[in-house]
Amino acid sequence: MPTIPWLDVDKLVFPDVENALDDPNGLLAVGGDLSRARIITAYRQGIFPWYEDSQPILWWSPHPRAILIPQQVYINRSLRKILRRQDYSVRFDTAFREVLAGCATLSPKRTGTWITDDMSAAYQDLHEAGWAHSVEVWRNEKLIGGLYGMAIGKVFYGESMFSRETNASKIALIHLCGQLEDWGYPLIDCQVGNDYLGSMGAQDISREAFKEHLEQYTNTPGKPVEKWTMNWRYGHSSLVE
Repeated sequence: MPTIPWLDVDKLVFPDVENALDDPNGLLAVGGDLSRARIITAYRQGIFPWYEDSQPILWWSPHPRAILIPQQVYINRSLRKILRRQDYSVRFDTAFREVLAGCATLSPKRTGTWITDDMSAAYQDLHEAGWAHSVEVWRNEKLIGGLYGMAIGKVFYGESMFSRETNASKIALIHLCGQLEDWGYPLIDCQVGNDYLGSMGAQDISREAFKEHLEQYTNTPGKPVEKWTMNWRYGHSSLVE
């Protein structure tokens, strides 16, 4: 049986991602903490925390890796019509805590959550420091959906999304893609693929290819580390025109 290393809380060191398990896919290490420095160090190497309340902190680097190229996001005809209705607005970084709570809310389709109280506190701290960002979809001043993630260099790491109305999270993702395309971000890390992400154009690449992307783009200056406070009505980029 392979041994999973326990992380020393006093050292910001992770095992090489090539040592991650095949089953469960991507499990790399256990323990450590959720400090800002450790999480940023992890993301730069293609590692992220994911665990439940009953578990210790688990760190993952799955293979293959799901990514989405912003300019290749897929918008079908019915979704394009929804985008043109002009009955919503999109904002960035104006309600991060509310988006985090929305992503953690349980439902008949979501019976558990990995967004524990400790995880929420960690990402709120990262947001306040300018590393974590939210995209929010509003209708009549009501938050109807959104997503959040991390930005390091020119890589955006998607974490979670939610919808209170049909297609709200897709609207958030499309507007994020439009803005990241404008800023020259080459990819969004989607971690592990699923049918939802596949329907939006996500694709799988090897862990090695993902590492090469990170080595190049996490060290490429992107949007400065600060809040991305923006407010648009309806569409912003050519993706929604």
